[in-house]
Amino acid sequence: MPIVAQSTETADWVSRFADDVIEESERRAPGKPVVVASGLSPSGPIHLGNLREVMTPHLVADEIRRRGYEVRHLISWDDYDRYRKVPAGVAGIDESWAEHIGKPLTSVPAPKGSPYPNWAEHFKAAMIESLAELGVEFDGISQTEKYTSGAYRDQILHAMRNREKIDAILAQYRTKPKPADARKQQQKPVDEAELAAAEGSGAATEDDGSSGSAGYFPYKPYCGNCEKDFTTITAYDDDSTEMTYACTACGFSETVRLSEFNRGKLVWKVDWPMRWAYEGVIFEPSGVDHSSPGSSYQVGGEIVGLFGGTQPIGPMYAFVGITGMAKMSSSRGGVPTPADALKIMEPQILRWLYARRKPNQSFKIAFDQEIQRLYDEWDRLVAKVAGGSALPGDIAAYTRAIGTAAGELPKTPRPLPYRTLASVADITAGHQDQALRILSELDPANPLTSLDEVRPRYDKAEAWINTHVPADQRTIVREEPDTELLKSLDEPSRESIRLLLDGLAEHWSLDGLTHLVYGVPKIQAGFSADATPKELPPEIKTAQRSFFALLYRLLVGRDTGPRLPTLLLAVGQERVRTLLGE
Repeated sequence: MPIVAQSTETADWVSRFADDVIEESERRAPGKPVVVASGLSPSGPIHLGNLREVMTPHLVADEIRRRGYEVRHLISWDDYDRYRKVPAGVAGIDESWAEHIGKPLTSVPAPKGSPYPNWAEHFKAAMIESLAELGVEFDGISQTEKYTSGAYRDQILHAMRNREKIDAILAQYRTKPKPADARKQQQKPVDEAELAAAEGSGAATEDDGSSGSAGYFPYKPYCGNCEKDFTTITAYDDDSTEMTYACTACGFSETVRLSEFNRGKLVWKVDWPMRWAYEGVIFEPSGVDHSSPGSSYQVGGEIVGLFGGTQPIGPMYAFVGITGMAKMSSSRGGVPTPADALKIMEPQILRWLYARRKPNQSFKIAFDQEIQRLYDEWDRLVAKVAGGSALPGDIAAYTRAIGTAAGELPKTPRPLPYRTLASVADITAGHQDQALRILSELDPANPLTSLDEVRPRYDKAEAWINTHVPADQRTIVREEPDTELLKSLDEPSRESIRLLLDGLAEHWSLDGLTHLVYGVPKIQAGFSADATPKELPPEIKTAQRSFFALLYRLLVGRDTGPRLPTLLLAVGQERVRTLLGE
């Protein structure tokens, strides 16, 4: 099948990678499915930084599918990795889980109360559910199943026969580079925080095998007694594959035939390139920590040839942050996961965040007030696309956000502004009948008849209000008028309230109230309520802010709050009139 490429003027980063991957796949394996890959370790909550490991190849794979090619997106669940530490902030566990350090993740008990059989399955499940909601199609591969079934036996024996060559390659990188050297060799400059994170990630000091009196071995057995990997190979015979190992954790020792033994794995820096060759991977990105000098991706490029394979196209992807939080780490605890994000934002928005930035560009995901501006930006993009004024790159990101080659994702039928829905959810505090009343008054000419019309966006906004807005920032409407404040008002302030009350009935809609609250200070200053900012002196903005603050104090007892038109609709005409002293 010929390559369907976009012109360089309109191609986005996804299309450019798709061009390269198709070309490389046809060179290496003509007529076979294109293979892209991701790897995830269910060692704890799989966070939004890990999601970039999946979304980058997913978007490329989806573009290739759109062009009519068959694609396999592999997700290798690294569930046969060792359990390294007890992560912080995980419900249902305590320090007793430390006794399992060194075991495969699939041999560690799940947190208390979990319906899943082990640690790995517990954390995989949440990610699988989120990927389904995001429209990510993939083939999952359990590395526990692969290793314990003997699927990699030939590759393991091959690595053991070639251990001296592997050792020689790794020996070139065993001296950890200085931070300045790491900075020079990055694909793009990284900031100091990213560099420090790469230094602290363990990428340059990953376990690359054991060297002892018997020599170097790129394989690590799990102990037959305690199941842990605190083991050292003390003897190995290539001809018979007889291997003797000893466990320093429990003192157990045994001799086995590696050609029949399935309780161990290749060390990571050998395991990864082995899988590239085994699966025929054409495209697999990696984080900045895996791209630093001496780390997995660089070393793997030299080792993969020993297995008869070729290193995949592998762009480095930058970190994903959370507004108001430091770099994500599963071991620190409290890190937001895709499931956390999908509770407060629609899948289209989360997809868009990963689609619109090149892999080597870092970005942040908003869990604070920024989410309202994010949604405003998305809604403007939707309007531009509908109106034909969006730029090609923005159209590409939008198209990738709203669906996949299989079709569009479910969407909110009537996507009202997120900030409006959040304000209504805040004010009504879970009373759906009241929420529907307010929302039905936003546009009297086309009233909302059911909350289902604004779902799931309304539910996401309500979840954000309930879980991410501090209690002292929630909106509580006054029960009784602030009589002292009303008595203390000067005549201009009283007049501003009278003008507002006189216009309430006529302007009782979102647009009408917006026009009214901005118009009152204009009228007081002798201008038309329709006067544009260009026609007004700067003092009008100051007068508007003062008027707004006065209304907030009278309605909710503080100087700020939700957008006034939404707040007025939520409070209702009768109660507004009472609280404003009519």
